[in-house]
Amino acid sequence: MSVKIKSAREIELMTEAGRILGEVHRELGKGIRPGMSTADIDHLGEEIIRSYGCTPSFLGYNGYPASICVSVNEEVVHGIPDRHRIIREGDIVSLDAGVIYKGYHSDAARTHILGDAGEEVRKLVEVTRQSFFEGMKYAKEGYHLYDISRAIGTYAGKFGYGVVRELCGHGIGTKLHEDPQIPNFAMPRRGLKLKAGMTLAVEPMINLGTADVKWMRDGWTVVTKDGKPSAHYENTILITEGEPKILTLSEEEGKEET
Repeated sequence: MSVKIKSAREIELMTEAGRILGEVHRELGKGIRPGMSTADIDHLGEEIIRSYGCTPSFLGYNGYPASICVSVNEEVVHGIPDRHRIIREGDIVSLDAGVIYKGYHSDAARTHILGDAGEEVRKLVEVTRQSFFEGMKYAKEGYHLYDISRAIGTYAGKFGYGVVRELCGHGIGTKLHEDPQIPNFAMPRRGLKLKAGMTLAVEPMINLGTADVKWMRDGWTVVTKDGKPSAHYENTILITEGEPKILTLSEEEGKEET
């Protein structure tokens, strides 16, 4: 496993890539509404990304046909936008997006609740987001990679949720996916030691029911086996000597965390 330590200049570029993606998600979150198709959401997302002078990371990546992964309800990740798939009141919609800025990637996901999806689903989305921040308590130099994994899985597990095991976070930089892989559950060992300058995409994927998932015939869309809802929350982060820097929080979200 080879994990690249980013230079000061690379960190500057990734910080800007992250800032832009945070704003993309902020604008997308304000733009989606019942009655839109998932293709409409994709078109809006690509338009926003390109308005910042960036390229969508996902478009054409390993053959993926869109700029935004739009996953609805029981879809965990990698939902392919479709003009026939209409978002309804009460749906939960996970949007996963990435941008390329001057050769450097950022990657982030948010799950939105449209209208009233019920307390059970609202709690799932809230816990999934908080599980990321539980992991961030260990995302600093001196801790180990799987300390993050353990914290995420332990927190989500307290609520009886299924923590997806077949998919994980990853390193990120000039490539969308770099070493290391970052599970969302406890591992037998602690993993590599974290060092300042590492950039990681940490992304809890948490199911209301069982952790089991399956791939659909399109080869991309991952759904829960029991058909229950799933939530996804992701940010690109920078390991520092102190607290981690979350690169993909919008200014608005950053204020909420302080």
